[in-house]
Formats: sequence, structure tokens, C-alpha cells
Amino acid sequence: MNKNHLDRRHALPIAGEDHARLTIDLGALASNWRSMSRRSGAARTAAVLKANAYGIGLESAARTLFAAGARDFFVASPAEGATLRPIVPDGRIFVLSGMWAGSERLFFENDLVPVISSEEQLAIFMAAIADRSDHPCALQIDTGMNRLGLTVADATALATDPARPASFSPVLVMSHLACADDPAHSMNRTQLDLFRLATAAFDGIDASLANSAGIFLGEDYHFDLTRPGISLYGGAAVNDVPNPMKPVVTAEARILLVRDANAGETVSYGASAVLMRDTRIAIAAIGYADGYLRSLSGTGVPLRQTGLSGASGFLHGQRVPVIGRITMDLSHFDVTDLPKGAVRAGDFIELFGPNIAIEDVARASGTIDYELLTSLGARYHRNYVEAER
Repeated sequence: MNKNHLDRRHALPIAGEDHARLTIDLGALASNWRSMSRRSGAARTAAVLKANAYGIGLESAARTLFAAGARDFFVASPAEGATLRPIVPDGRIFVLSGMWAGSERLFFENDLVPVISSEEQLAIFMAAIADRSDHPCALQIDTGMNRLGLTVADATALATDPARPASFSPVLVMSHLACADDPAHSMNRTQLDLFRLATAAFDGIDASLANSAGIFLGEDYHFDLTRPGISLYGGAAVNDVPNPMKPVVTAEARILLVRDANAGETVSYGASAVLMRDTRIAIAAIGYADGYLRSLSGTGVPLRQTGLSGASGFLHGQRVPVIGRITMDLSHFDVTDLPKGAVRAGDFIELFGPNIAIEDVARASGTIDYELLTSLGARYHRNYVEAER
């Protein structure tokens, strides 16, 4: 390496254990749950904790939401439910994937409520409780997603079947909205009408339809129990309207190196980013292995050929754009417009948080904030800011 090349560097990395960190505001998480509870009106408000509480950490999220008042929780798998049980000993835990042969023990030992979504699951559940006292379950009805759930016709037939076992008595009937993030979509009303038809056959049993976006659709969609997920974690539930939720997660990465490059030089793989000016570049210890998606790159990936710009970071009071391709462990940011010497190795750059909304970063990558949160890698150091009691 020649001397001139060395002179174009400003500093060596500062030693430190953590190169990427998440600050998780549990006070904001609790506030968001209380906000969604108020919006739910007379309905009880659950909390969705699947996928490690949308990436922020199951234990801390569950303790916070339980303290805020949540008593109903939804997870994806019985293993998640078993992990959650000791954290919320008095909570009711619904398992969205239902019961399958071999998982019965987890349900019984941890008092988990399977969400029955098919005739096969119903048969497994009935066989599992044949030699036991009654065990609660929920019934999922498909109202248009063509995903999980009995058809409306099959569900109503089950409700009125005189041969239905007396021990099959669901504590909840539920469905899931496909288009609630678009309030004007006709599918919302279609699903609501079908769900009302189905629940009429299960008189006296609690009903649940509204996810985060469904809560914003209004009282007609609330029924007895709402199920907010992304809104609790600060994400935007409804398209093209200001997000009223408090940001919960701030993601930051350490600057490892600040270097100068000349106009006409290129940046990162593929040489797809050609510098149009003399540029000061900050290289941050963050990449797609950490869930900072390659599609956030400034250039050189298919999404960028649409003419959309890539992501930006926030550093010393100013947005700074990603340039070149994001790589597995490293990303480049153009810090030329910050005062010379302001950016130093060891500084941390905000990737999303209070200054850069997570939904804006998701939009830049061509995805949704759900994916960004649930893709957060294991290399982040997680720092929890406790909620006030």
C-alpha cells in the first residue's frame, strides 16, 4: 500500500466489542400497546409476539406488554409458546400454527391454545384430548386470504353438526384480514361480511378479526379481541398515512473507516457506483448478514434500476446516502456534505430510528418494515431502555 493511499485515510477503527447495536425503547413499546388498546374501544387487546417479538427479543417484549396490561398473546409455533409461558404465567397464549402430531405435550404442559385451521388439525386435537379433561382451542376461518383456516361453509357446518363432540368448544373464532393496510380496498368489507356470517354460527364465543391495520379500520372490525403486531413495534400499519406509533427500535452501526476518493473512481462490488465528485466515504460495519438488505444499495442491484434512490443513514444531524452495493458486512455512506473532520472512525451511524423512520428504509429496499425487523441479525448488541412503571 503506497503512502499517498494511506494519507487519504483519516483514522483507524476504535476498539470496541460492538460494531452494530439496537436500542429498544420498551417505554415506547408499552405506549404503543396502550394506544392500540384505546383504539380498540370495548374490545380486549392482545399482543402478537411471534418471530422473537418481531426481532426485538421475546422476553423483554413480553414482560413489558404484560406489565402494560396485555393478557392475550399470539405466537407462531408451540416452541415459541413454551418459551413465552414462564414469562407470562397468567397470560393466555394462542399458537397460530395449530396442533400437529408430536406437539401435543408442549400444548398440555404449557397450557397453550392451538388455533385449529383445518379438518386434519381438528382430528389431531380431538384425539389428543380424548383421554384428558377439556383443553381450550381457537378456530380459524378463512374469509378470503386462501391461507390458513376452514372455509366459511365448513366452519358453519361444523358449528351446526349434531355429531360435533361436546368437548370441542373453542374459546375464540378468528380470521385474518388481507388488505387492511389499504382502507379503501373492497376486500375489507367482503371479509367482514363473511366473518360476521361465520361467527353468527358460534354464538357466545369470542371473535377476533383485526390485526394492527384492522384496528384502524374502526369499530366494525374490532369484535371481542384485537391482535396488534407491527404497530406495537413502531411500524406503519396503514399505507400512505402518517404513522402515529412511537419508534421502538433504533439500529446503529460503527464507522470503521473514513476515506477520501476522487471523482471518477468507483465504490464497492461491480464498480456500479461511479463518483461524480471528490467524495468522503464512511464505511460502516453493517451489511446484509445483519438484515441491512442488499436492496438498500445505492446502485448495482435490480431495484435501483427503477430510478429509486437507496437508503440513507443519519449522522451528526444530517442524512447521508448509501453509495454502491451493500455487502455482507459493510456499507458505504457519502459523508462529503458534513464538515470535514466531523465524521471519525468509531462514530455510530443511525440506520433507522427516531431520525429515519423504519417504514422509509423499508420503502427504499422495496419491502416492508415487518421484514426489516424480523431480519435483524444476531450480531447486534441489544440495549433495552426500560419502561417506567
